[in-house]
Amino acid sequence: MKQGPYDSATLAIVNADHYDPFSYLGMHGGGKSGVDVRAFLPYAQGVDLVDAVTGDVVAPMVRTHPAGLFSVHLASHKVRFAYRLKVTSGDSVHVLDDPYAFAPVLGEVDIHLLSEGTHYRTFDKLGAHVVEVDGVSGVLFAVWAPNARRVSVVGSFNNWDGRCHSMRLHPSCGIWEIFIPGLGAGALYKFEIKAQDGRLLPLKADPYAAFMEQAPGTASIVYDLDGYTWSDDAWMKQRAETGRCEDPISIYEVHLGSWRRNPEEGLRSLSYLELADELVPYVKDMGFTHIELLPVSEYPFEGSWGYQPIGLFAPTSRFGPPNDFRVFVDRCHEAGIGVILDWVVGHFPEDTHGLGQFDGTHLYEHADPRLGRHADWGTLIYNFGRTEVSNYLIANALFWLETYHIDGLRVDAVASMLYLNYSREEGQWLPNKYGGNENLEAIAFLKRMNEQVYSLYPGAFTIAEESTAWPMVSRPTYVGGLGFGFKWNMGWMHDTLDYIAFDPIYRKFHHDDLTFGLLYAFQENFVLPISHDEVVHGKGSLLGRMPGDVWQQFANMRAYLAFMYTHPGKKLLFMGCEFAQGREWDHDDSLDWHLIGDKRHRGVQTLVRDLNHLYRDQPSLHHHDNKPEGFSWVECHDYGRSILAFRRHGLDDVDDIFVVCNFTPMVREDYRLGVPFAGAYREVFNSDSSHYGGSNVGNSGLVNTQDVSAHGQACSLALTLPPLAVIVLRREDLKLGQGD
Repeated sequence: MKQGPYDSATLAIVNADHYDPFSYLGMHGGGKSGVDVRAFLPYAQGVDLVDAVTGDVVAPMVRTHPAGLFSVHLASHKVRFAYRLKVTSGDSVHVLDDPYAFAPVLGEVDIHLLSEGTHYRTFDKLGAHVVEVDGVSGVLFAVWAPNARRVSVVGSFNNWDGRCHSMRLHPSCGIWEIFIPGLGAGALYKFEIKAQDGRLLPLKADPYAAFMEQAPGTASIVYDLDGYTWSDDAWMKQRAETGRCEDPISIYEVHLGSWRRNPEEGLRSLSYLELADELVPYVKDMGFTHIELLPVSEYPFEGSWGYQPIGLFAPTSRFGPPNDFRVFVDRCHEAGIGVILDWVVGHFPEDTHGLGQFDGTHLYEHADPRLGRHADWGTLIYNFGRTEVSNYLIANALFWLETYHIDGLRVDAVASMLYLNYSREEGQWLPNKYGGNENLEAIAFLKRMNEQVYSLYPGAFTIAEESTAWPMVSRPTYVGGLGFGFKWNMGWMHDTLDYIAFDPIYRKFHHDDLTFGLLYAFQENFVLPISHDEVVHGKGSLLGRMPGDVWQQFANMRAYLAFMYTHPGKKLLFMGCEFAQGREWDHDDSLDWHLIGDKRHRGVQTLVRDLNHLYRDQPSLHHHDNKPEGFSWVECHDYGRSILAFRRHGLDDVDDIFVVCNFTPMVREDYRLGVPFAGAYREVFNSDSSHYGGSNVGNSGLVNTQDVSAHGQACSLALTLPPLAVIVLRREDLKLGQGD
């Protein structure tokens, strides 16, 4: 059909409105009628068709539309042949390969799995990949936008002109692709998408981008992830053979941008490589087993700390390129330190270059705001029931484990995913098909994600930040659980922080804040978290929560940390807490490292270092962390004196240790601790040691049992309990007979 002097196909091409540009551009025909070649090059002044084999000019192409459409009919050529285009633009002449000369790259199996939502390596196919096709190097772009009328790749290489590189659609799976020859790593790009109603959407970043511009820039960057050589084979082998629940796990939670800044260069954040040189040795020296990073997936807003990510597949460029992040992980593993990422899949921001209304429809999010929007956070909720969306998220989890050798994923805001009425009033949410408030689709997604992680990556694990009483969060899916390896114990954290904030004179009225957690301590595989959330938003620092004068504040802090390390559960401590930073954490500033010059702060740092080594060295403190056989009370009712005593059980009785906590500033002389075996017991830890800045009250190393019954045992120890302190005792030898 003619429209003026041009047919509709020509007008569709020059207006970037052709649904299938590959059916028109490139080489077509053959046989008796010869072949036709068409190319749309809006910035070209002249184009010649060149034989790709001989390099000879076959024929000049004719400008058939002033916008830059060139064509030539070759009646004498009955068979299609490999060709190139010799393009003249101004004073420059370039010979280039035509993107529309290449056949589809995505195979039938990929297309089938992508449409089915079971392609767990979508990151190998979607996004931008530096590849070689038919002997020609370039970049293959692929993006899911099933409802789009047209999708183009735009970038610095085509003047951000959506007419130049319109993509090919695979209708069965809604994926658009194009191979752009001659392009390489470093090119900036986005996707220009025209909705079905003809609207031109804001340029979209690549959902699978491996690298992205630093904010305020929003472009994706072509990056070649191939070719990095890892040096952590020994770590990965050892990880695969290790049982996580029985191992000591002590996590140092870090916000990379504010851990330490360079004061000589305007307090800039350290790079991944600098962090590898400074953070890794520090964590190793402190005895932590893992580093947990606040989200590193690319995010536009600094104040979100990474919890509103745009580029799920791109380590933030704030600290360097992706391979530098690999170096950081590699160096962690060389030092024997695991790496855990905070993984945010409960919601995503509404930034126009992100996933919202990606192809002009609610593609990644629910259309109904009662399902698809978090009013509290101003963010959108993934449509977990859509197979392609859940596939995208599961593939992202596996991508970090595969491409960056990440050891664990801590899944953020799980409660918001599990409940349809999370933070919603009546009438603001929709029940599930059974009338309940459980998000059945999110539950199915989490189970499938965990199953894939544990089946494909031995030794890797997942942690749920889940703040409700949802049952069996950290139990296998085959017994009805969600399949996580661990769960944050938010109840323990809130109760114990409330308790320690009370003046000691009032603590006897709140004794159960310390003991209540043991009623449910083994229902899940718990991590005890003192996280970033506890030192922001006006809560002050951990030290600032402690009551009393300065001496008592530091003593309370040491006692609280010692209680955490001896309590059942894996450990997590946010950066700065290990040396008792006095002010609230500020993501725009460095930690107050100068405080370590003060012996009180240095004492807390030394205490945490020693606690980490005690926790790691004593099997009784970690091997049965998540099992009731690993713990028993010795004394939990002495609320009047705010004293607790308990026993941590090891692999056998010889490994057992005894913990006594005195949460008042009074020294308790001749405190009777019943023990099951006669003999000598060594005080292996005392948070009141002068080594940590304490008053050095204690038991001078060894204490011998006496034939005095206490706590249901025939023999006991007469102990001196230091003020606001925790002591740990281990049997030095075994004397059979009395008390045995």
